Amino acid sequence: MKTLIQNGHVLDPESKTEGIYDILVEGKKIVKVAEHIADAADKVIDAKGCFVMPGFIDLHVHLRDPGLEYKETLKTGGDAAARGGVTTICAMPNTKPVIDTEEKVRQVHERAKKESKVHVIQLGAITVGQAGEELADIVGMAKAGCHAISEDGKSVMNASLYRKAMKIAKEQGIAIFAHCEDITMVEGGVMHADKKAETLGLKGITNAVEDVIVARDILLAKETGVRLHLCHCSTEDSVKLVRAAKKEGLPVTAEVCPHHFTMTTGDITEDHGNFKMNPPLRGKSDVEALKAGLKEDIMDVIATDHAPHSEEEKNKSMKEAMFGIVGLETMASLTYTELVDTGVLTPMQMAEKTSYYPAKILGLQDKGAVSEGKIADLVIFDPNREYIIDKNTFFSKGKNTPFDGWKVKGDVRYTLVDGTIVYENTSY
Repeated sequence: MKTLIQNGHVLDPESKTEGIYDILVEGKKIVKVAEHIADAADKVIDAKGCFVMPGFIDLHVHLRDPGLEYKETLKTGGDAAARGGVTTICAMPNTKPVIDTEEKVRQVHERAKKESKVHVIQLGAITVGQAGEELADIVGMAKAGCHAISEDGKSVMNASLYRKAMKIAKEQGIAIFAHCEDITMVEGGVMHADKKAETLGLKGITNAVEDVIVARDILLAKETGVRLHLCHCSTEDSVKLVRAAKKEGLPVTAEVCPHHFTMTTGDITEDHGNFKMNPPLRGKSDVEALKAGLKEDIMDVIATDHAPHSEEEKNKSMKEAMFGIVGLETMASLTYTELVDTGVLTPMQMAEKTSYYPAKILGLQDKGAVSEGKIADLVIFDPNREYIIDKNTFFSKGKNTPFDGWKVKGDVRYTLVDGTIVYENTSY
């Protein structure tokens, strides 16, 4: 099978190549990138006016499968990812049962090859059952290709146990993906601690809940030498701490989610579960710091923290609702609208933070680029198309988003995985 993509504005973050090129895909790989390709092809796509970027790699997704399939499955999550231009997913291990053994990692990988349209990398838990008491089978999970371990959804509060996990991860050549939250300081909070929380009569979560663990984890990474990736950073001081760690040359990377660089507590219109996420929406100074951190390449990655829940779990007060929002199908549009169209990021930086840097963090040598010999995981993205986000059209089972009804600019037109078109936007 040969696919020829013509006239696209190619963004290759690996070589920093940017311009109008044709791309020839044969089988699973890119075989030619040139200004004009005359080869015959089984499928020709005219990408005029669109960016052609490496497929997005989302380091932070909750697929809920196994055990919570009423929220999401490997299939529905894969469909949602494909629609959002995401070609590789890192699935968090806080499923039921928790993914904490070599066998469980392998089972998800085997099922995903059959059930998901996109690549799924199953991450392993740090402790057995994510109970924080005993280390999981880190060596076995590394052998099964987990690429990283994470206790996402909570922090490992026992620093000694956590340090032991870091040492093993370092020996196995895998990363730690850190959920930074001091659970002893949450104290029942459900949203950011500010005047809006007081107005709504809700208990707040201070920035220090995140910052204390960010600082701790960076210091432990400094001691152990493990590659540390900080998930869903939301505070001004998190950016400061990451900047200091990088200045010192520590192996630390960090991600920001679209909801954290797009919304503040000022955008919370009512006490509703769709505004409840962890970490919570923060203040204006935090959002500006996150944007600056992304612009200055202090914050490396844009990831979704896609966290689907049922209508029953979210259609209630933040006091009772589950934490989390969906993001796979809105990440690209929100990133372009909020960061690229406003001049905070260049289109090339968008490609770097959604694909190239995530590929480097995972050690995926054949992804994150648009060049000959690379795997043909590609997204064709139309930066000019405007549309209204409608949660009822989501492929994900989760409809829990505060962005329903938002007007955005930029949309995925095609998604290719291993050279095969897995999503085509029928709005054209």
